[in-house]
Amino acid sequence: MTHRVPVDAPFVAPTRFDDPAAALARVASIYEAGVDHLRSALQRYVAGDDVGRHVRACYPFVRVRTDTVARADSRLSYGFVAGPGMYETTLTRPDLFGDYYLEQFRLLLQNHHVDLEVGSSSQPIPVHFSLDEQEHLEGHLGPERRQLLRDRFDLPDLAAMDDGIANGTHEPRPGEPHPLALFTAPRVDYSLHRLRHYTGTLPGHFQNFVLFTNYQFYIDEFIELGHEYMADGSGMHDYVAFVEPGNVVTRRDGLPPEPGDELGTAPPRLPQMPAYHLVRKDRAGITMVNIGVGPANAKTITDHIAVLRPHAWIMLGHCAGLRNSQQLGDYVLAHGYVREDHVLDEELPLWVPIPPLAEVQVALEGAVADVTQLSGYELKRLMRTGTVASTDNRNWELLPSHGMASSPERRFSQSRAVALDMESATIAANGFRFRVPYGTLLCVSDKPLHGEIKLPGMADRFYRERVDQHLRIGIRAIERLREQGVDRLHSRKLRSFAEVAFQ
Repeated sequence: MTHRVPVDAPFVAPTRFDDPAAALARVASIYEAGVDHLRSALQRYVAGDDVGRHVRACYPFVRVRTDTVARADSRLSYGFVAGPGMYETTLTRPDLFGDYYLEQFRLLLQNHHVDLEVGSSSQPIPVHFSLDEQEHLEGHLGPERRQLLRDRFDLPDLAAMDDGIANGTHEPRPGEPHPLALFTAPRVDYSLHRLRHYTGTLPGHFQNFVLFTNYQFYIDEFIELGHEYMADGSGMHDYVAFVEPGNVVTRRDGLPPEPGDELGTAPPRLPQMPAYHLVRKDRAGITMVNIGVGPANAKTITDHIAVLRPHAWIMLGHCAGLRNSQQLGDYVLAHGYVREDHVLDEELPLWVPIPPLAEVQVALEGAVADVTQLSGYELKRLMRTGTVASTDNRNWELLPSHGMASSPERRFSQSRAVALDMESATIAANGFRFRVPYGTLLCVSDKPLHGEIKLPGMADRFYRERVDQHLRIGIRAIERLREQGVDRLHSRKLRSFAEVAFQ
């Protein structure tokens, strides 16, 4: 028997709201109706039914109009539009971003005293992005039905999800609204799907503070620490769960399991960049990702985590020490970056400076002092602040240098770099590009310019102990940032003079 479904989901005309919760409720109803429409049609299609000519549902949008530059005084670096005009963005996954949207709506209403308009946009929801995160329907389609899928449903359109807004290259056409957020709904959905693929965990587990590392030792320590916290039933750490790849959830002792916990299964092999999450109820916990080696991975993962709008991300990893006075195990706090990674040259030209962010710098330095119990001159003996160079050539020291007009060694010397790695400048640069506060604290693991290279047996007990200490410093830095309040963390240094309103 053939069943026909309505071709388009119901269109919802724009409605004005002066209450952020009511505006969010309308966003949720439009979105849920749209994805339900697509899921129902796709299920019928997979079953072999005729779904009609083309099935479509569109994302909800939020719009604000203002005719004045006046706004309430705000110490925040976000929450207001740049000037008179019409501003708009499409929205997705209110189940995941509900608290975030509610805060952005509240700030717009507070700062501009104009209504929000919410309705159905003209941007189609790609059918792939309508599926529940546990659904895998496409695998049941035969080759012919998969080929026909493009004619019956909207598929992801890369033209709708570029990073022109974040890159500062987007120019609205005449009569077109200005952007209200860095990312459109399709761009967000695309990254949510990529995060599941690369990290092996659902986006909903990600926390608002992120640690990156380029070494498995750190992950091993984080796993041990996560299980240690979960075994502590006192709740002194405020972490309620620890999540590992495959969405394997361990609840803190004394807390009951939650719906969906039973769906987690450890994968037969780890994903490319596995993620682990120390979860707090307010999402202000810690996510740690092993990005592996290289700037390509660093760019890829930060491209996608950025849509979650974290409060900060920090790089903890190994580096090559470039100064003779450094010892293996010393720390380097980056206050500047030399970018020879080449993966962001098109999006963020090399002439763009990547400034240190005072709030993150102070938190990292304070955390080193807290954990090591050193201060003043003794702290400087262990840690130095300086420029970190990042390269995409792991074997840069093998390049010819004698008699050359330019060489990596000469450039690093001229830049006053004190350390070298392959990821830190990329992570910092993408933090600058996507307005995510960033920081870098590295640990010297070798000194190639001074004959101390990584060889079996050189990682002695002193150096291995540094991994545990280094991780605890990173966690302490996040605690400091959390304690001072995230409102102070989102620096105006990261905002342009014609900035979007959403954080």
